[in-house]
Amino acid sequence: MEPMVDTMPIGELLDERRHLLDVAHWMLGSDSVAEHVTDEAYREWYALSEHQRDRIGAPRAWLTRVVGSISLARLALSDGDRGPQGPAGSRGGAGPALEDDLDALWAGMLDALAPAERAALVLNEALGGPAGVPVSTAGPAGPDRPRPVDTELLGRARHSLRVRAARPTAPHVEDALADAVRQACADEDVDRLAGLLDPDAVAFYDGGGKVRTLTQPVVGGPRVARSLLTLLARHPRTTVHTRPVNGRTGLVARYDGQVAAVVCLDLAGTRVVQVWAVLNPDKLRSWNRPRD
Repeated sequence: MEPMVDTMPIGELLDERRHLLDVAHWMLGSDSVAEHVTDEAYREWYALSEHQRDRIGAPRAWLTRVVGSISLARLALSDGDRGPQGPAGSRGGAGPALEDDLDALWAGMLDALAPAERAALVLNEALGGPAGVPVSTAGPAGPDRPRPVDTELLGRARHSLRVRAARPTAPHVEDALADAVRQACADEDVDRLAGLLDPDAVAFYDGGGKVRTLTQPVVGGPRVARSLLTLLARHPRTTVHTRPVNGRTGLVARYDGQVAAVVCLDLAGTRVVQVWAVLNPDKLRSWNRPRD
């Protein structure tokens, strides 16, 4: 069976991570701790086999439950030192997604609870289930392993890259080709985009284990085109522009003004042979620093 090649739109990737950060921060009251808890939740996600992940019908809810369980464990360790007050430094609001989850809870009542009790109640209401229950791996433990990459296709693609490396692309052609890729994505024209890619093109999605995206390369022009169109799906809060990336012309995608993806395009002649999409928020921090 052909592996799934679609990733998620960058808006969904960022919204999911922001939601998890909001949940962790609301329970623990610290931005830095919320980052650690969210990263740990994603590590648990990627520790599952691909078969186990495929069986999880609502990954965002699963990740939220993991964040809640990790937060409860941290609170249980520190509850004696923290006393009955709420988490220090709690924000006035936890973002629209979390506010929707918590609309049935009264803040005044919650403030009277000890931190662990408060977190347990929030988790129960937000997820519709009992807090503190061990997180299911959505499948029996066993020798499940991620589906291997089609080695024949990947080998052919690597050979294609070596052969085409001898055909450098002139700078003006590189600029035009990158802009054509951007326009095809903006128009959501999969056939035009596939025509700009080499038939053996390969795409790599680097999420760094900190966002939920593909873990294996996408091989083949049409499949790479579909995965790129999914990632850069048209949205009022998403913009895509051509920018210099590592000395070449690439694509920079922003969501709500924040750089959410940097896409490097390796070219040979008049075709794109390799796509590197950087989605790892740690690697994108420098792109989001205020400019002087």
